[in-house]
Amino acid sequence: MKILRANMERLEITWEPVPPEYERFGGRALIAKILLTEVPPQCDPLGPHNKLILAPGLLGGTNLSSSARLSVGGKSPLTGGVKEANSGGDAGSHLARLGVKAVVVEGQPADGKWYVLHISREGAQLLPADDWRGLGTYATVAKARERWGEHCTVLSIGPAGEMRMAAAGVACTGYEDQTCRMAARGGLGAVMGSKGLKAVVIDPSGGEAPPLADPELFRAAARRFATELAENPRTGRQGSMHLYGTSAIVEAVNEMGALPTRNFSAGRFEAAENLSGPRLRETTLARGGKAGTRCMANCVIACCNVFADPAGNPVVATLQYETIGMVGSNLGIGTLDEVARLNRICNDLGLDSIETGATLGIAAEAGLARFGDAESFLALLDEIARGTVLGRVLGQGAVVTGRVLGVSRVPAAKGQAMPAYDPRALKGNGVTYATSPMGADHTAGNAFGVRDKVNPLAATGQREASLKLQLDVTMLDSTGLCLFARPPVFADPQLMVDLINGRFGWGWTVDDLQEFKKTVLRMELEFNRRAGLTSADDRIPEYMRREPLPPHNTVFDVPDEDLDTIFADL
Repeated sequence: MKILRANMERLEITWEPVPPEYERFGGRALIAKILLTEVPPQCDPLGPHNKLILAPGLLGGTNLSSSARLSVGGKSPLTGGVKEANSGGDAGSHLARLGVKAVVVEGQPADGKWYVLHISREGAQLLPADDWRGLGTYATVAKARERWGEHCTVLSIGPAGEMRMAAAGVACTGYEDQTCRMAARGGLGAVMGSKGLKAVVIDPSGGEAPPLADPELFRAAARRFATELAENPRTGRQGSMHLYGTSAIVEAVNEMGALPTRNFSAGRFEAAENLSGPRLRETTLARGGKAGTRCMANCVIACCNVFADPAGNPVVATLQYETIGMVGSNLGIGTLDEVARLNRICNDLGLDSIETGATLGIAAEAGLARFGDAESFLALLDEIARGTVLGRVLGQGAVVTGRVLGVSRVPAAKGQAMPAYDPRALKGNGVTYATSPMGADHTAGNAFGVRDKVNPLAATGQREASLKLQLDVTMLDSTGLCLFARPPVFADPQLMVDLINGRFGWGWTVDDLQEFKKTVLRMELEFNRRAGLTSADDRIPEYMRREPLPPHNTVFDVPDEDLDTIFADL
């Protein structure tokens, strides 16, 4: 495999052999290694010294179920530290099958023009794309496929990324008719925009599965992995993940009192049932949409949906829990049609719906919109689309918006908006939000799944739960595995060891796997330390420590000492 470097200043493409120190990293781990090795930690995230990195996981390109996720990374304009966001779809698999270990985008174009990076078996080239400027992500995909065919995979930014808004993500095409899956978090769409890169188009034609060091070992482990996913009561064909996708948990989070409601002022939403997984599936199928479909070709879980309007026209794929929580209940909106409409516009603008949902909630508290009134929020999204002064403020995310509008209830940690779990009612997530090198990011260690083992309202036990989760997900993010495919490898780490050894022949043990997880966090923490982040940044907003959250009327009371010592034994 090789590393593809695109120098935007010189408009040059180079292919390099993988340095030995990069060989045993992939996905999130490789992003951390490249950032720590090549990027000045205190650089301007939107300046020429930051790098945009696209990295398949270690198992990308194989036939292993659920292993095609792509990691996108760089220094975050929101947190000022390391950032990795990953997306479903087949981009990770397609790059790996073309022999690409990572794409590293460097520098900035001196001419201020826009470009598309096209990657195929024949090589790579930077092509002029000034006429693509201003296009939404859906139109960008259509333009790319008109030129290169329906089979190509497209990564793109919308107007928000072009305007270098810190709430911008990178949109990725998914399996079949899913045209917009977001590597949403951390402002990486703004980093891509700062490089003058409108899109990356991947032609997978002629790609080949990577060689296996021990085919028998790998295939046996892969078969077991797929079988256990298919037989698992949550991920199997009768399981909640297949039937409802991430929306399966709407009512459970609401019942536990952690569903963000009207700018995180309450933990239960009276219309949660209207936004629930069963309601989403029922509505989708009744209108001729799709439920239980895949985001990538090689997935046995198939947890995605294509939500349709009353006339049967596709609106958005996939309508996810986080979006339902952040632009639904958090904005006081209780209908799937309104949530889907807001979701589609966020996607088209290339906005992270989590960061944007939190931002719009703050704007409503400031009186610029009305909770429950979707049209008032659509008007604010139009401000972003037009790049007005107000729109540019909103596009910078929750923290900047709260500061400009004088709102103190800003649900964010390390400069990044919280996902759809209030940490006063799910305190393990609060520990993750505060301490993760990624900032407030549920995918960095979501304690919702261990609520039956650790009381989510208790202050004790959260440090240990969060640490274990943060370590475990580094493995998923570095191998390209979907978070929902975790049950087999979490239950038996030897299964992951067999997959790694079958692919590469490294002779790893379970202890080596555990050390790998720690290494990833160590690299990320070290980059953040060099970037200037300190323990003072590892905190939950002050108002969440003093303002009780209904219905349990709890505050976030995990001791600072637990936050400060969570990584002491790494």
